[in-house]
Amino acid sequence: MTEVLFNGHAGRLEGRYHQSDKPGAPIALILHPHPQYGGTMNNKVVYSLFSCFQNLGFSVLRFNFRSVGRSQGEFEDGPGELSDATVALDWLQSVNPEARQCWIAGYSFGAWIGLQLLMRRPDINNFIAVSPPANEKDFSFLAPCPTSGLITQGGADEIVTPSSVAALAKRLNTQRNVQVDFALIEDADHMYNNHLVDLYKIVGNYVIEAVKKKAPQKKRRGRRKKVEMQEDEPLMIADESDSSDELENEADDFGDDEE
Repeated sequence: MTEVLFNGHAGRLEGRYHQSDKPGAPIALILHPHPQYGGTMNNKVVYSLFSCFQNLGFSVLRFNFRSVGRSQGEFEDGPGELSDATVALDWLQSVNPEARQCWIAGYSFGAWIGLQLLMRRPDINNFIAVSPPANEKDFSFLAPCPTSGLITQGGADEIVTPSSVAALAKRLNTQRNVQVDFALIEDADHMYNNHLVDLYKIVGNYVIEAVKKKAPQKKRRGRRKKVEMQEDEPLMIADESDSSDELENEADDFGDDEE
């Protein structure tokens, strides 16, 4: 994992980046939760998403929105953070010009920003939205939702209402040509305490299946390429009894849970 700094519209932005060793590997951008409630790129859920994409062979970037960590600028509650995400995606694509797929993944506030970015960037192939704040933010801009994706939600979430997220997923699924999967982890709270492995597995399995479906549709320089990701690759944590503590402890190194 490499520390990176790149220029945003409000100043320098700080990130952490993993470069895949696979030629033409897909890319993923991970967006963190609300900066004014302690959200950073080192959030446990964000780190779990980052690790999941990394272990599946992606080149992946997570970064701090403006005003967070060493990122410069002031919080803007939407427009500025969307600008930051746009710049981060541009940077990620610039160092991976042959990437066959482009994914966006966000948690809570980051999911709201990520879905707005999705509407502005037709080069994004798929999305992961973890606990999107459907009870607080307006998601009517997803009309229509431009691509398929996965929404996950904790059934014991005390911040984002599970019913509002389920309703959002149902509404998106009424649109043509997209399929939005909805995964409810019944006992998970907003921070996914003791359920990071469940989230990791759900996201990982979804990504693998989606990559397989989309791979034949992607073309570069007039010929088709096959994604170098096979079913027998080590895609998931196999033993939950052993791996749960490992993932939780690994995530502990990256600070407390944030909204």
